[in-house]
Amino acid sequence: MKRNGKTSAGRQRWRCVACCASKTHKISSDAKHLAEFLSWLMSRRRQADMVGGGKSFRRRAEKFWKLWPLPPLVDEIHRVIYVDGIYLSRTTVILIARSDSYVLGWYVAKSENSNAWRALLSRIAPPIVVVTDGGTGFEKARKMVWPHTRVQRCTFHAYCQVKRYTTKNSRTQAGAELYQLSLELLKVKDVDEAIRWLGRFDSWCRYWDSFLKEVSVIDGRTELAHKRLVRARNSLQTLIRKNTLFTYLDPKLTEEGPLPATNNKIEGAVNAQLKNMLRDHRGLSRLRRIKAVFWWCYMNSEYKRSPAEMLKTMPTDDEVNRLFRDAEERYEWKRSLPGLGTAIDWGELRLSGPIRLEWS
Repeated sequence: MKRNGKTSAGRQRWRCVACCASKTHKISSDAKHLAEFLSWLMSRRRQADMVGGGKSFRRRAEKFWKLWPLPPLVDEIHRVIYVDGIYLSRTTVILIARSDSYVLGWYVAKSENSNAWRALLSRIAPPIVVVTDGGTGFEKARKMVWPHTRVQRCTFHAYCQVKRYTTKNSRTQAGAELYQLSLELLKVKDVDEAIRWLGRFDSWCRYWDSFLKEVSVIDGRTELAHKRLVRARNSLQTLIRKNTLFTYLDPKLTEEGPLPATNNKIEGAVNAQLKNMLRDHRGLSRLRRIKAVFWWCYMNSEYKRSPAEMLKTMPTDDEVNRLFRDAEERYEWKRSLPGLGTAIDWGELRLSGPIRLEWS
């Protein structure tokens, strides 16, 4: 095509030299505006500080709130993966998986349950070790999806669980000693120190065993007199029995280098950053808060695409809703099919004896 004058609006007109067809070419600024939108979302700037002011920026950014930045499939095997969930409300949690350097996956659910964790883990290749805070349903999902992955329970969360039951200033000597033991758990650096800690904890359990078995009668019911202290002890005993408290000290796993004992890589580098972002842009609806977290995770993943490619590949609200409708229709269609115990048994139509009139 060659230049063929301009339109009344001043735009360049082009004409095909073969068929004489005439048209204009419109340059899309969507990719530039998407980059502007992401720059605002990842910063602390107000909408009024953007080019064109708040109203113009909101008009340009409206279309990008309809995109869903979904996580990729991760087939690379990582040595350590950190997992955790961040709650946006009482009924909305986003589960996140992270390596030492990048965010690997994210998934939104109503609660931390095994199905939600399984949906997240199934898109990531099983690592050697996974560090977790012991969220609800994670262990069940891990056994199904990552059966050979070793688990390291975050020692800081183990300490916090004991502190929640004993408090820092326990009224009993047993509670004060157990709190001190849980605090020393954070200082264990090698196998010898772990063995000594286990010995002290075992001595504490045996020494206070009769004290923890004391009962009291409340409203005619017999209950443990120190049930909060018993729960604190049981929380540590469970981790020891499952062999998830000192996984980071296993000699076979540390041949390639030290392993982490805590979930700080995701607590500080992900959750804290997400809370700051949501605080800086407070006032977003729940759906937009979810998408803001998705965008942050995508922009901190390893293989993020350019804004132009994002616009071509990311699904929109309409496409996601259509997929959900199709899945729901398939589910209803399967439910309508007769199953075991719901259809007529052919043998009942061929029994000897009186005719079954109810089949007529």
